[in-house]
Amino acid sequence: MVPELLTDDEVTAGLAGLPGWERRGDTIHVEYRFADFAAAFAFMTEAAIHAEKRNHHPEWSNVYNRVSIDLTTHDAGGLTSYDLELAGAMSAAAQRSGAEVHGT
Repeated sequence: MVPELLTDDEVTAGLAGLPGWERRGDTIHVEYRFADFAAAFAFMTEAAIHAEKRNHHPEWSNVYNRVSIDLTTHDAGGLTSYDLELAGAMSAAAQRSGAEVHGT
């Protein structure tokens, strides 16, 4: 079952607790910078486990020590609770990995 789309107010409230994440249309976006490639890859491994457990997968890219992430619920056509939940898990993993939010 696909969750319902969030209202603009719900998205805004959810992003308030997610440092570095911003809305970009029907997605939420963040860019992290890590100490090196190994730290970035370790983060991506942990984030992938969170995504797989939720069956909700990011659009992301990695270049050396940077990871860029976009989340949206394609089946719903926009942002749902799935996106905010996964962003929360990714934010916690990034913090544990010593990431810094990279300018978006």
